[in-house]
Amino acid sequence: MESKGSILVSILLLQCLSVLCAAQDFDFFYFVQQWPGSYCDTKQSCCYPTTGKPAVDFGIHGLWPNYNSGSYPSNCDSSNPFKQSEISDLITNLQRNWPTLACPSGNGIQFWTHEWEKHGTCSESELRQHDYFAAALNLKQKANLLQALTSAGINPDGSSYSLSSIKGAIQDSIGFTPYIECNVDASGNSQLYQVYLCVDTSGSDFIDCPVFPHGKCGTQIEFPSF
Repeated sequence: MESKGSILVSILLLQCLSVLCAAQDFDFFYFVQQWPGSYCDTKQSCCYPTTGKPAVDFGIHGLWPNYNSGSYPSNCDSSNPFKQSEISDLITNLQRNWPTLACPSGNGIQFWTHEWEKHGTCSESELRQHDYFAAALNLKQKANLLQALTSAGINPDGSSYSLSSIKGAIQDSIGFTPYIECNVDASGNSQLYQVYLCVDTSGSDFIDCPVFPHGKCGTQIEFPSF
């Protein structure tokens, strides 16, 4: 026969599964933007969205809840799927600032669905679906990466720049140290691909990163045109 203590533990676990575990806690967000020229200039190439070629600018990849340990939660609440109706007022803004470059060409819905269901549901203790996407759009406006780089003489023209100068330009503009992710072009050259900035759990303000992702770039990296 179960003791009162074990019954209580069982009840608490069930409550966790029904309420808390679905809205899993986290420590901070990675706000990730990607350079479309680097996404497209690979052996895999890319496909422009059905809405046309995106602007020559960084595009949002995602707003990802993370733990200070370096791990991250994912797919936290299957009962809260992506609903286009929740973000109908943001669609035009999302198509402009969070475009899909995956093949075959799409209108962005599949991309945003993936990002919400894998990452966004893990932040629902803080942000509802509309708030989640609005937060990412606001963060992109606050962190104008292309302006930060071009103001420092770092231009997307296929030239190579030092990794330290790229990080320094972004830090000088935004006030926080970014993490730079590289990929390789069709010829195997290292190029500027994604920029990670860390954000508090409200999704509002940039913070110093508690931990950076693994991986590294070369000391000199290309900034390809788009």
